[in-house]
Amino acid sequence: MIVPPTTMSIVPENLDIDWRHNADVLIGKPVAVVVLVVVAFLIRWVLGKLVDRIVQHAEDGVLPDRFNNSGNHTRRVQRAKTMGDLLKSIIGGLLVAVFGTMILSQCGLNIAPIIASAGIVGLALGFGAQSLVKDFLSGIFMIFEDQYGVGDVVDVGAASGTVEAVSLRVTRLRDQQGTVWYVPNGEILRVGNMSQNWARAVVDVNVGYNEDLTRVTAVLKEVAHDIWDDEDYKGIVIEEPEITGVESMTPEAISLRVLIKTAPMQQWAVARELRQRIKARFDHEHIRMAYWDTSTWGGAKPPQG
Repeated sequence: MIVPPTTMSIVPENLDIDWRHNADVLIGKPVAVVVLVVVAFLIRWVLGKLVDRIVQHAEDGVLPDRFNNSGNHTRRVQRAKTMGDLLKSIIGGLLVAVFGTMILSQCGLNIAPIIASAGIVGLALGFGAQSLVKDFLSGIFMIFEDQYGVGDVVDVGAASGTVEAVSLRVTRLRDQQGTVWYVPNGEILRVGNMSQNWARAVVDVNVGYNEDLTRVTAVLKEVAHDIWDDEDYKGIVIEEPEITGVESMTPEAISLRVLIKTAPMQQWAVARELRQRIKARFDHEHIRMAYWDTSTWGGAKPPQG
């Protein structure tokens, strides 16, 4: 019996189509998924190495040697690690989103609703969480730019005090009265950092008009130089003190200013020690600070201007 030509041609084609479909399901798609996973891990590894190099460069720092004390080094290391962790988290999230969507597509799922949902979520965040997004972006730039860190004394406008914690959304401060302030990063328009890299102790000394200013200036130089030579202040006073001379003149006194560059957070302690030494030395040299001469002005405050 002769088999019809149509029967002989249809059966092999169906078998070939089924074989190709099964091979694609059992071999092609798993291989494509594995390739995507391998590529994702490879990109993650390469970018991770690049981030590690950036972090290492940030840890080394670019400040002059005289500012590279242990405190600054610890601060740089903490900031660099925070930057590295943040960059790696961003890279990981982007890779998971992109390659996860591609893997779902390879598995035969319709990714159009996923992409549409992501767009809707993005719009919702853009309109409904603008303040939150602003806080996070501000926090990222604050960390990258090293505007301040834990332990710094800062003035952020709304509050001032010692930084206790810095996150991507909020900064926690404690003022001198012990009050804890939580300041959203997006609300910080300007930052005054009083403890970054180095600080300066500024001491104004008021003396009367009857004192010899040349002698007073010489005494102030000696007192300030003694602190510079004091072994207890090695590494705390980082430059020789400067006497700027007469800073101001009022009807009550003549003011002379002493400037001392110090390590971060040490300016207040150095200023207190300097005032104490100046007081003791003035007593020894019989130099009088400015005071009200009630006998001249009849007990009243002298006229201004």
